[in-house]
Amino acid sequence: MSEDLVVLHCSPTMAGLKTASLFTCPIEDREDFTASLKRLNNILVPKGLRILPIKFMEKRILIYMYRPKNLTRDLNHPLAKKILQELGYPTDHMDQCVNYMIYRVNASEKFPHEIGLFLGYPPKDVQAFIKNKARDAKFVGTWKVYYDEEKALKTFALYDKCSRVYCDCFRKNCEFDRLVVKLND
Repeated sequence: MSEDLVVLHCSPTMAGLKTASLFTCPIEDREDFTASLKRLNNILVPKGLRILPIKFMEKRILIYMYRPKNLTRDLNHPLAKKILQELGYPTDHMDQCVNYMIYRVNASEKFPHEIGLFLGYPPKDVQAFIKNKARDAKFVGTWKVYYDEEKALKTFALYDKCSRVYCDCFRKNCEFDRLVVKLND
């Protein structure tokens, strides 16, 4: 897995603006992929991030990069917790929640809609997305917005700007590890 692909898809997460990112990556050799994942985690984990394979497909893999501390905060939101508990998630343990999310992604033909909670999307929007079966959103950007459109538009613009700046910087030979922000506790 190339660093440029990670920068392209995960810049807001790397910068500490977003809880998590999800993207697909081509895979030709599983051993090479495993080695690159280990190398990336050696850079990311000390800075408070993790990157995991979520689902192996024929020639692609679904990748999840996240900030465990931010995810713990997000999943402890009362509405997020309620949604996850109704779906059988073990909400008292974030790592077990991540494992169960991976299980759900792999076990069902349809993508589990609660995934938005694992990406830092507003719980009210995730709940509305599930309830409305992905219809009738006020706006569609990084996620489908059902409530605070103004705040969401500002967030989308921030994510876009971050991605442009990070990609530009990386193309100009900024080292990958320098793009990963370690957040203060």
